[in-house]
Amino acid sequence: MQSAVRKETGDIGAGPCRPVTPGEVAHYVEHGWVKLKGFVRPEMVRIILNTALKQMGEDADSNAVIETLAPGVEKKIAYFNAEYGGGLANPPVRSLIDHVGRNAKLLMNRAKPVGVRYFSDFYAPKLPSSKAARHGGNGPTSFHQDFINFSVDRSGGMTFWLALEDYGPEFGTMSFVSGSHRLGVLGNYRTYQKGEDLLDIYPNLRTELGVSEPMVYAAGDVTVHSHMTVHGAGSNVTNRPRWAYLMLVQPVDACWTGAPAEAFDHTGMKINEPLPEDRFPSLA
Repeated sequence: MQSAVRKETGDIGAGPCRPVTPGEVAHYVEHGWVKLKGFVRPEMVRIILNTALKQMGEDADSNAVIETLAPGVEKKIAYFNAEYGGGLANPPVRSLIDHVGRNAKLLMNRAKPVGVRYFSDFYAPKLPSSKAARHGGNGPTSFHQDFINFSVDRSGGMTFWLALEDYGPEFGTMSFVSGSHRLGVLGNYRTYQKGEDLLDIYPNLRTELGVSEPMVYAAGDVTVHSHMTVHGAGSNVTNRPRWAYLMLVQPVDACWTGAPAEAFDHTGMKINEPLPEDRFPSLA
């Protein structure tokens, strides 16, 4: 399916996404990730893809070049060309984010249920490896955990990774190390030697737990992974971008540790207090 601006629609019918099933919750709890087939309705996918195309261009590389995401944090990364989505200010997308929060609460499956709050949303197109890229984002995704980037004091956070078109492994889709969410924090990927990732440093991840096959997505499919789950992806060897939209949530009781925050501006925040409601609203 070639990227093109789709017909806009504000009508998302019966709701922007379906609910997760008990079987999907069980898979997530056991493996630290789950694939939700047909999770987001086509009308909602079109709205998000249209917005991404307008903001980033057909090549997913025409957005403004920003040197840093936060003080000392470089914007250019190999994995994808990250661009903030602004979903909270877009009513149809905000509806989807609210529904994601409700489903995340089910997936979190804490013995004492706790609420879920919004953390971030952004576009994450992986650019073709055969082409030069102004923003980076045209390389493979080394195997890593997300947790180390977020400066929060507890696990439970997760990412909803939405495919905006149909993609197979040739686009650089993700693989997961099932059960790795139970192993604790395994290190910051910036501290690894050049060419290494978590599968090199902890070879038991591959030999004892195993790595899933790269995902095959239809537009509207979502994978959800814990921020403790080890995951990675190959390069995009096609001639067009792999468009994805990511929605991140945290437990409502997660607190800022005081560490420099790579994923958000911590101005005005207090150490060991929950993320402020005005910037990280509760969803469920």
